[in-house]
Amino acid sequence: MARANRRSRTFIKDFQDFALKGNVVDLAIAVIIGGAFGKIVSSFVEDVIMPLINPLVAFAGKDWRTITIGSGVAIGKFLGSIVDFVIIALVLFVAISALQKFKRREEVAAEPEPLPDPSLVAQERLTESLNRLTQTLETRNL
Repeated sequence: MARANRRSRTFIKDFQDFALKGNVVDLAIAVIIGGAFGKIVSSFVEDVIMPLINPLVAFAGKDWRTITIGSGVAIGKFLGSIVDFVIIALVLFVAISALQKFKRREEVAAEPEPLPDPSLVAQERLTESLNRLTQTLETRNL
């Protein structure tokens, strides 16, 4: 019995750790925002874009949403969905491109300067010391 209690506590703790990780919470927020964004894009397509395109695609005075082929193949709704997809894909492309550009700038700024070769540093110090010694000897010989 005690063993089962420990297992269930461990399971609950592991599940809490997983559920409260930043990635899972971020994903949940992204899904919610994505759903809202999808509704905005659908409304934009139905209420703004397609009424402008409707005169070009309308057949025999029909609205673009009611265009069908044969019995029940709703081409109008399909066209609206394609326009939705293209707009969402374009927005995602622009957003991801901007994020990648920003990350590249951060990586370039965050890269530390490479450490100099220790033998070169020692050689430079030795050269400086020899120059100072030479100057000291020259001033004493004058």
